[in-house]
Amino acid sequence: MKINRIAIAGVVLALGVGCLTSCSSGSSSTTAPASSTTIEAPKPADLNGDWEQRDEGTDDTHYAATIVNDTVTVNYTGDVTGLFWQGSYEAPTEAGDYTWTSQGDTEAMSQSILASTDSTKDFTYSASDDELSFKIEWQGATAIIHMSRK
Repeated sequence: MKINRIAIAGVVLALGVGCLTSCSSGSSSTTAPASSTTIEAPKPADLNGDWEQRDEGTDDTHYAATIVNDTVTVNYTGDVTGLFWQGSYEAPTEAGDYTWTSQGDTEAMSQSILASTDSTKDFTYSASDDELSFKIEWQGATAIIHMSRK
C-alpha cells in the first residue's frame, strides 16, 4: 500500500506541475507594454537675430550685435555709432555652450575708426544664460562684453 500511495502522490504532483505550467502559458501577458514615448535630443541653439549689451556700459553708448546666416556684425551704438566688428559666424552643430573664432572682414572694418584691428575674434555662447560674449581691448585694457537677445 505504501507503494501505491507513493505512486499516486507522484502522479498527483506531476499533474499539478503540468497544470501550473500550461495554465501560465496562456496568451494573456502580465508584463507592461513597451513605452512609445520618444525623447527628442536637445537641438543646437539658433543664434541668429539681434543681441544687446547687458552689462554696464555708459548710458549713452553700448554694443549691439546682429547674427544673420554666416555673418556676425557688432556695432558701437549710442551718441557715437560705428562698426566695431564684422566677420564670419559658424552656427553650432550640437546643443550646449559654444565658441567660435570669427574671421574679421578687415576691408569693411577699415572704414570705421571704432572698429577692432584684430583679424580674428572669439565669441562664446552660454546655453544656460542664453548669453553671447566676446573680449574687447582698448588702450591696454581688456573687458568682456556680455550680450542678451533683444
